[in-house]
Amino acid sequence: MERRAYSREEVVELLRWCDINVTHQRVEIAHALFSRMEHLSADQILSLVNGQHAESSKATVYNTLKLFREKGLVREVIVDPSRVFYDPNTAPHHHFYDVVSGRLTDIPADQIHLSGVPTLPRGVVPEGVDIIIRTRPAG
Repeated sequence: MERRAYSREEVVELLRWCDINVTHQRVEIAHALFSRMEHLSADQILSLVNGQHAESSKATVYNTLKLFREKGLVREVIVDPSRVFYDPNTAPHHHFYDVVSGRLTDIPADQIHLSGVPTLPRGVVPEGVDIIIRTRPAG
């Protein structure tokens, strides 16, 4: 997916293109993600969507993010058991995670090279490799 900010109109077209029923809440949730092209948690998205008026419940945000993930619109990035980000950049890439600030930033896929992958169990194929490099300020 192209990495640029989307307008609400473009978000509507994107949802239609992905065969997602367009609702006001889905458009607002998608716009929160795709107008910023940042890594956001569900709580951050909920806050952005409900910034002016309480329009969406937490359940609606989580269910919509699950649908977006299933349709390939976002990647779920789990940095620890209590911290999940939704990444609108679905192209292959990896991440730096600052454990102090909670900031997640992209690492282009071509900047990391794997020199060996373990033999996979019988009957499975790889779906992808996600590398998260956890950092903290020096000092």
